[in-house]
Amino acid sequence: MGVGYLWVKAFHIVFVAAWFAGLFYLPRLFVNLATVPADSHAERERLLLMARKLLRFATLLALPALGLGLALWLGWGIGAGSGWLHLKLALVLLTLAYHAGCARLLRRFEQLENRRSDRWYRVFNESSVLLFAATVVLVVVKPF
Repeated sequence: MGVGYLWVKAFHIVFVAAWFAGLFYLPRLFVNLATVPADSHAERERLLLMARKLLRFATLLALPALGLGLALWLGWGIGAGSGWLHLKLALVLLTLAYHAGCARLLRRFEQLENRRSDRWYRVFNESSVLLFAATVVLVVVKPF
């Protein structure tokens, strides 16, 4: 497939891993925000600032991850005609939905409309790990 393919694949993996790193940590900030006492405005604002910056950074990392994935699929035909590719695309859509869900949750914190407990955010946080693991296993093992 050539050297170009290997470079695109390598950078796709780097950007996907970096994107997920943001998705791993952002809900952890939500856990902390959910436990901040109502009178601790400085702590709340500091956590919100960190969450905003991390969401922006994760979004910027998602763009090349998605673009390079499209290049692998459309440019080199990776996964074309394979059943695993359909599931991978579904997992990518779930990851995008998770990312959008994080943005929505952040807006709720900013508007003082959080209705969820820190425990809920802990479970939510772990779901990104499961999503990442499922995607990696699917791409490496290609079970179908």
